[in-house]
Amino acid sequence: MGRYRHEIDNVRAHLRSLWVVIGFQAVLITALWYGWSRAPEHLTIHVPPDLRAGGMFAAGEVPPPNVYTFAFYVFQQLNRWPEDGARDYGRAIFRIAPYLTPRYRADLLAELEEKGRRGELASRVRGVQQLPGHGYEEYRVDPLGSGSWLVWLDLELVESVRGMTVKRTNIRYPLRVVRYAVDLETNPWGLALDGYGADGPRRLTESEALEEPGTDGPIS
Repeated sequence: MGRYRHEIDNVRAHLRSLWVVIGFQAVLITALWYGWSRAPEHLTIHVPPDLRAGGMFAAGEVPPPNVYTFAFYVFQQLNRWPEDGARDYGRAIFRIAPYLTPRYRADLLAELEEKGRRGELASRVRGVQQLPGHGYEEYRVDPLGSGSWLVWLDLELVESVRGMTVKRTNIRYPLRVVRYAVDLETNPWGLALDGYGADGPRRLTESEALEEPGTDGPIS
């Protein structure tokens, strides 16, 4: 009789240990579920364009080539007026609005109104393109800290009115780019243009086009 009682006690002890394990697993599963529910729904990873040598980067870290590409693409879209600047400029501003800070958007709208009042947009076609040999280099992206950068773009600006070219010039644009992850549905880059930095755009002569931005010497 004592033998059977001993076996029953063993079974009860085993059941208690199983309940302890089940309870521990329940707590662990609850903790994992809570952590999963608190995880971000979207995680932006900026992958450098050249991975031939490999690369290590953290989530949210933006490599300089990506900052440059963003600035060039958005600025080119802003300055693309395919038919009539009186209509196309405003459309461009609103089309890329998610990629502009509120301050810069307000500046552009003020410029739109001013140019329209002076008659500088009617029937005007505009486009910008990168100068040959003036693509991304390390010196073209200056980190300013606190999630902001200064990007130097050397572009050719071409404008025409009723099929006649009225402007063709090389310009160096210093563009300020900032982190702006307020709506990743409309702006998956998490970046925005914030206007001009340094002393603003300036026209380049042929010799100046060979100089590194912010220096007095030639680009090496």
